[in-house]
Amino acid sequence: MRTFVWEGIDEPRMEIVHVDGVGRARGAQIGLVYELRWWLEGSELTVDVGDGAVRHELDGADFFDLQHSAYFNSLPVLRDGLLRTRETRDYTMRFVTVPGTTARLAPQRYRADGDGTVHFSTGDYQARIDFDHEGFVVLYHDYLRRLHP
Repeated sequence: MRTFVWEGIDEPRMEIVHVDGVGRARGAQIGLVYELRWWLEGSELTVDVGDGAVRHELDGADFFDLQHSAYFNSLPVLRDGLLRTRETRDYTMRFVTVPGTTARLAPQRYRADGDGTVHFSTGDYQARIDFDHEGFVVLYHDYLRRLHP
């Protein structure tokens, strides 16, 4: 098992993630007004903000994307080896809001530039995300940065 810690850049927020594999992990987020625990088991994501667990299924999506979690941005990069390419890939994500824990399908685009950076977009939003050599997020510019390891 590997453990990662990220912090918010844009506002106070922390997340710790314990990774057992690409599709198997658990974590906890603390934001200004919420505390969230989550568990990813393959095609099922369970989230809990303290008022009972909510279970989400991929149900046709490629991956989950949990709001404020850098780990979930790592999943397409890890599975598809995007750091070894200069490819653009389009995905359909099951996006789960925090602290609301509602889910919706969201189209997302990952464009690898070949130097460990991926240009991410969804709708009108765009960002640069830097990854380590294994494919885990190091810096999500202006949003999240990894503290450990």
